[in-house]
Amino acid sequence: MSNSINKELSALISLLDEPNEENFGSIKEKISSYGTDAIPMLEDAWLQSLEENNAKRIEYLIDEIRFNDLYFGLEDWVKFHNNDLLKAFLLLSKFRYPDLDEEKYLNKIEKLKQDIWLEINEDLTALEKVKVLNHIFYDIYQFRGQLPNQTTISDFFLNELLDVNKGSSIALGILYVSVAQMLNIPVFGVDLHLHFIAAYMDDSQPLKSAADYLQDEVLFYIAVVNKGSVFTHNEIKRYLDQLKLESKPEYFVPCSNTQVIRRLINDMISAFRKEKMDEKAEILIQLLKVLD
Repeated sequence: MSNSINKELSALISLLDEPNEENFGSIKEKISSYGTDAIPMLEDAWLQSLEENNAKRIEYLIDEIRFNDLYFGLEDWVKFHNNDLLKAFLLLSKFRYPDLDEEKYLNKIEKLKQDIWLEINEDLTALEKVKVLNHIFYDIYQFRGQLPNQTTISDFFLNELLDVNKGSSIALGILYVSVAQMLNIPVFGVDLHLHFIAAYMDDSQPLKSAADYLQDEVLFYIAVVNKGSVFTHNEIKRYLDQLKLESKPEYFVPCSNTQVIRRLINDMISAFRKEKMDEKAEILIQLLKVLD
């Protein structure tokens, strides 16, 4: 920011102890208009604040600015970038890690993609391509998936997944299908009850969007949470029968990227509630409205 903008923002922040609520609301709104650029100065003001009420006001304002940045960022993704799953995953990871280094993690993903690309060629069959994907993911990088009853909050964020190579089925699944699609391998997410799996689609034609594929174009399914093991339609049917669940069509076909992100947010909500962090869960519920 320019010096003049810095001075304006600094002056506004110095007025945050305004006792009149109406005047304070106007000051808060003006500071919010600076977006995330205002956060470093607000954090400095919070550190220097000697009055508890003023410190709380600054905390709430920082939280509000971050939420708005996330909300409008997700809204922009839905409208203009929903073909890029990783973009939304990275955005949502900032919910818990607002200062994460995007470039660092995008470079890690690019390295993962390059390592797979070196082993892939067009002459390989679908199963052989998955074998290569699985070898790099699970043998070389040693990614491991957490079953629903094993997951903790940290298992739902991209930076955590790439730092410790461990994550929930939805987190690992998003990374798996995204890297596959970067390499023009037709692997898509499937929102199965309690599990997020992947489907390898007919590769005799150019890559399409998830919604354009039909069930009879599924070659096989992939359990990303179980080292990429391959299974069939009948095994999904047996799984649903065991749980006495209806075999809904959506359990067998790729889901849209918007639905993938909806599933991710819902799983995050469950994880925060499990840890008694209901305030965080309520904030995420507000984000779901963007996907409606």
